[in-house]
Amino acid sequence: MNLQRLLEPSMDKKLSGKKLHFRPERKRSNFFRVILWIGLILVGLWVLRGLNNGQIVSPFEATPTPTRMSESYIQEAQAYFDAGKLDDPSNNQLGIDAPEINDAIDAYRAALESDPENAQVWAELSRIQTYSSSMLRNDIERRARLEEALESANKAIELVPDESTYHAVHAFALDWLAFNPTVSEEQRQELLVEAQREASRAFQLDPENALALAYYAEILADQQRWLQAEIYAAQAVELDPTSMDTHRVYGYVLETLAQYNSAIQQYQEAVKISPNMTFLYLRIGQNYREGIRNPDRALEYFDRAAKINQQLGVQNPLPFIEIAKTYTQQGQFFAAGINAEKALEFDPTNAHTYGQLGLIFRRARNYEGANPLLKCAVRGCTADENEMGGVDVEGLPMTSLSVAYYYLEYGTNLAFLSRPNENYCPEALQVLAEVRENRPDDALLMSIVEDSEGICRALQAGDASSSAPTPQKTPQPDTEMMEEG
Repeated sequence: MNLQRLLEPSMDKKLSGKKLHFRPERKRSNFFRVILWIGLILVGLWVLRGLNNGQIVSPFEATPTPTRMSESYIQEAQAYFDAGKLDDPSNNQLGIDAPEINDAIDAYRAALESDPENAQVWAELSRIQTYSSSMLRNDIERRARLEEALESANKAIELVPDESTYHAVHAFALDWLAFNPTVSEEQRQELLVEAQREASRAFQLDPENALALAYYAEILADQQRWLQAEIYAAQAVELDPTSMDTHRVYGYVLETLAQYNSAIQQYQEAVKISPNMTFLYLRIGQNYREGIRNPDRALEYFDRAAKINQQLGVQNPLPFIEIAKTYTQQGQFFAAGINAEKALEFDPTNAHTYGQLGLIFRRARNYEGANPLLKCAVRGCTADENEMGGVDVEGLPMTSLSVAYYYLEYGTNLAFLSRPNENYCPEALQVLAEVRENRPDDALLMSIVEDSEGICRALQAGDASSSAPTPQKTPQPDTEMMEEG
């Protein structure tokens, strides 16, 4: 090939007259483009200065309190429930703003803070609040918790009016509140009527809802409609054999029918599902003690409840009261007194505990020691008068059969201790008159009232020897039990 031809420009091409360039030609600067770049540089400098001063927060910087989805709190609440940690007393009303959430109730409240319109969470919170009331120290605290449960259930129904489970949970809370000793007889009947209405509504909305059937059966048993209660309770277990609630209610219904062995079996099934629910152990123990008459097995289950409470940090006197009752029935009054005093340590202002301790002293024939304890339960006492607890105690109004027995024991004890030179009969007759006025249709109580009044009449007639017979052993009700009906 001719080298000269390669170097010469083609004759076919016309020269343009422009200079040749051996790199890309740069375009001339545009005035508006320069202004834009200067503006961007200034904005960048302003943002950098704001970041350094803290006036602007980087969108990529982690927030100091990262938010959580409500589902995360719900899962945490369920885990706490499984662990038996429904209400951690150390959390002490810290609420949803607490730096840490330590129990199921606070976890559900935190979930509602993130999602306040979640009706299902409101209903589950109500259920947990109802069960947790059994772990509190006294009737006043339990009633307050049950009223909170009612509010939560009402909120769920407001959000979703026609959901069967929400009406069932509402009925559940109403039923347990009805049997709180601070509730009057008139209030109890009103609450039971409302509970029955709500349970019936839940059943109508979904006849296959196991939870609704179980709570309906519990209320029917409390209304002494035992045949229907047993049918529904059995159906509830059949529909959902994995539910603690269905087994618990079936056990309760069987217990009311005096089928104690079968009741224990159902409670034990409930324990397998929720092994940290201490009220289940108390129920099993009570059935062993009162039904099967096996105090050793009863003590075993009461002791389990006490140990679980200790592990959870729950200061609930009920297991120790039940242990004290069991030892009292066995005539082991020293052991009974130790456990009753242990219960008193958890809540020295609880008048019910003084009443229970007074009953134990009377069974042990320590009538002088029983008197100040029963006085604290019935009339109340000041810190100076209260040698056992050292605090002021408010006496109990006679709003339940349990409290009526404290009054009866106190009046009987005063009558028995009366002598011509130390006459307690004026106070004894006043207390016994209150029992007569409050429980006129209870034949057993009235017979004991008449005997005790007879002691005082004989003393006033000058027959001092009539004041010294051993007082009758009044039957002891299951006071301070789980108030679930």
